[in-house]
Amino acid sequence: MKPMEYRNTWERRRFLKTSAAAGLAALPGASALAEESRGIAKWRQPVSAGASFGSADPLGVRSSFPVAEELAYLNNAAVGPLSAPVRDALHRYADNKMLRRDLTANGEAVAGARSCFARLFGADEEEVAFLYSTSDAENIVVNAMEWRPGDNVVLDELHFVTTFVLYRELERRKGVELRIIPSREGIVSVEDFAARTDERTRLLSVAWVSNRNGFRYDVPALADLAHDHGAYLYADAVQAWGTFPTNLHDTKVDFACGNGYKWFHADFGCAPFYVRREHLDWLTPDRSGHGQVAERLPGHQFRLDPTAGKFEYASLAFGPVVALDAALEFIEPIGLDRIAGHTHALAAELRRDADALGMEMFTPPKNPSNIVSFHHGLDHARLSQALDDEGVAVTFQEEGSLLRAGIAMYNNRDDVDRLLGVIRRMV
Repeated sequence: MKPMEYRNTWERRRFLKTSAAAGLAALPGASALAEESRGIAKWRQPVSAGASFGSADPLGVRSSFPVAEELAYLNNAAVGPLSAPVRDALHRYADNKMLRRDLTANGEAVAGARSCFARLFGADEEEVAFLYSTSDAENIVVNAMEWRPGDNVVLDELHFVTTFVLYRELERRKGVELRIIPSREGIVSVEDFAARTDERTRLLSVAWVSNRNGFRYDVPALADLAHDHGAYLYADAVQAWGTFPTNLHDTKVDFACGNGYKWFHADFGCAPFYVRREHLDWLTPDRSGHGQVAERLPGHQFRLDPTAGKFEYASLAFGPVVALDAALEFIEPIGLDRIAGHTHALAAELRRDADALGMEMFTPPKNPSNIVSFHHGLDHARLSQALDDEGVAVTFQEEGSLLRAGIAMYNNRDDVDRLLGVIRRMV
């Protein structure tokens, strides 16, 4: 069945109200009024990584996410809300662009975001590019490889839909075999991949954390498997980065890409793309432009950027880059280890309690990720309305039969209890 996602009407209403307020704030002379009316000043509270916080706000970040005052927002796996510091950074970006006050800010944001990302995720700055989307990254990898009929790609059914579209087209154009592994009880093991990987396998592709049920893959073991067969590993990290600490060098993944708008709490349009250094020589961009120029030479000749920056072929979407820069600065002092400790434990509690209510769990037990997914077995329209009425935001997939919740750093047990309370009244 083709997955279908339904947004709660409550979420839509709140988005429209917030958008209207944001539009007011953007008008000349209206900033002070908007700040007073929306209480922005109280959001600007410093986050202390060493502080001790109560159970209502274990990481001390809830005041930086105004959505938490209005909703039990458990829909971060769809779109993460902006934090107040990121919103403020975007406001400054808009003012700078409107008034042309600081012409160096965009370049500083690019450099800052690249440096902070590399520091947080164990990469070298030369291995990091900023693309528009994760789809761009996987297309770059596939288009740079030389394919022969009979080559194969191994992936599994828990992947995001873009990957299937991409490799079906590759199958049609190049005669490449697409090997899709079925999941068993929400799990796809390294052994499942090994059973389908051989000397003609060129690429393994996984969603580091599945968007469907939050299953988290053993990326280092999959990288070893791929390399033992002379293949590469690509990981879609959009549901992974920002949810647990990782060192990209240690994982041995060849290519990985995420985006700012989910667990970084930034915006659409800035997708960090990691390319392991040893692949930079042969991995060629799929398009060309002025952004790749490292040096201009006589006669309209150029020396091109040899780093991952060569994939930034044109002007970047600087607003989203500014948002990512601010988001990473916000996350770094909190600590990815603390974020994982809080959110994974809360997700495990939600899984346990939903299971106890008789839900058919799609997320496997003891799964270290932020996403919990289950078939609720209830009337979708009634459940969706009840969640709207209670101010609970989640995602429905598989024509409404599958409920997916994403636990973010600002969530607490009360948010989870609001979701469970609605289900409990309906079972």
